[in-house]
Amino acid sequence: MPLVAFVSPKGGVGKTTLAANVAAVLAAQGHEVVGLDLDPQNALRLHLGVPIHEEGGFLARLAEGVSWRDCVRPTRAAVSLLPHGNTEPKAALDLTRLLLEQPEVLASQVRDMLSAPQRVVVVDAPPGPTPALSAVLPMADVICVVLLADSGSASFIPSIATGRFLGRGTLAARSAQKAMLVLNQVELAAPLSDAVLEFAQQTMGDRPVSAVARDPAVAEALADRRLPVEGTGPGSEDLALLAERIEGLLALAVPKDRDKPRPTFSALASWGHRR
Repeated sequence: MPLVAFVSPKGGVGKTTLAANVAAVLAAQGHEVVGLDLDPQNALRLHLGVPIHEEGGFLARLAEGVSWRDCVRPTRAAVSLLPHGNTEPKAALDLTRLLLEQPEVLASQVRDMLSAPQRVVVVDAPPGPTPALSAVLPMADVICVVLLADSGSASFIPSIATGRFLGRGTLAARSAQKAMLVLNQVELAAPLSDAVLEFAQQTMGDRPVSAVARDPAVAEALADRRLPVEGTGPGSEDLALLAERIEGLLALAVPKDRDKPRPTFSALASWGHRR
């Protein structure tokens, strides 16, 4: 009953891109995947092919007592998506207050999502500590903390290693032990990228550190409304490897129907042969 959360102390680092592609890769490997968008930007749906004019969602209707099962949106990547949904400013404030006062409203629904042994829940969380993230974080098996390979992001790495970026106290420290750091847009052979990557590996100790290369094909895929992992460049390969690593950390059982026809991504071809 695994849950992997994509989080970051700052925005603009490609967190949603990584969450969408990892969810798609896991689904392509035969796992039942639910994508849960907790970010008010409501962008996970766009990465998974939901039209921009469709603004309905799950979290935006949480106060109505809606069931997550009634909000699932199928996608071409075979990910069962729970979009955040569009919220006006007052509704967003009311939702924040609800989750501060009654986190169980969300936590109970996520526990129900996790009740199926073969289901994987991939969470795209908003930047920084939020009530929504706090409600689901105790259930996370892997916490993917996404940063860029630049000097601004490097300053956050020590607080990621200690868990302080998620808050203070025992819960934050415990969550830090589940963290894996993902450096996005790494420029191969660039001194700054190399320095940040080395610093990350030293600071995180025995906890995993992954890297996704800067690849113009990733931006081109997003502009063309394709999943970057559908490509063949270094960024696509790194995304597939990231999903493979997460699958290993979650100790997911091999699906019985892994050979069933599903969406195929170029970056997965060699992976599929290895397995």
